[in-house]
Amino acid sequence: MKQKNILLIYFMLLFYPGYTQVNGDSINRFIVSVEQDSIKPFIDSAKIIKKRKDSVWLANHNPRIATRRSAMIPGWGQAYNREYWKIPLVYGLLAVPTAAYFYNNNYYKKTKFAYEAKVKAAAGDSSDYAAIDPELITLSPGSLQNYRNTFRRDRDYAILWFILAWGLQVVDATVFAHLKQFNVSRDLSMQIHPQVNPVTRTPALTLAFQFRDERRKTIDNRR
Repeated sequence: MKQKNILLIYFMLLFYPGYTQVNGDSINRFIVSVEQDSIKPFIDSAKIIKKRKDSVWLANHNPRIATRRSAMIPGWGQAYNREYWKIPLVYGLLAVPTAAYFYNNNYYKKTKFAYEAKVKAAAGDSSDYAAIDPELITLSPGSLQNYRNTFRRDRDYAILWFILAWGLQVVDATVFAHLKQFNVSRDLSMQIHPQVNPVTRTPALTLAFQFRDERRKTIDNRR
């Protein structure tokens, strides 16, 4: 209906006899002003609806759910907290020890086989000697033993780092889920109070911060 009114006003001004004496820029500004006035209520309504949805989501937000989800699937807790940008970071953090594990485990198996094959060859059994990896064929049994132990150690460390990275993303989801309950942006208040130190009897200033808990906020449906 409002769009029809805008078109009607436009054609009335277009075919009005004194139209040639009217500045075209004024007409355009008038039309834009009418359109903005007609669209503004819809924009305001959308903002109110979004604010109410965010308030309802924040009131129902449970840090325990974030903890359980991140413990089951990496990044799920961050998605529950609506911190989607952290999900690639979580999987990137887990990818490093995972790649290190497969790399070290692969060379651990190769060096272990090569070491055992050379020990058997020294004892007179050369059945496995031809299956040694070409890049390890020139190494002595002592060097192969050292490399085997090193790759095994690094493989075990990779498992440990993977567990720590998994636990770190669980802690991140839990901590930030608790921080979601507090609004520290718009409703953060700071007050400066004078104070006298009772020990030194010298004047001082204290800073008092007050955080509002979103769970205590009631939603007014009359708006």
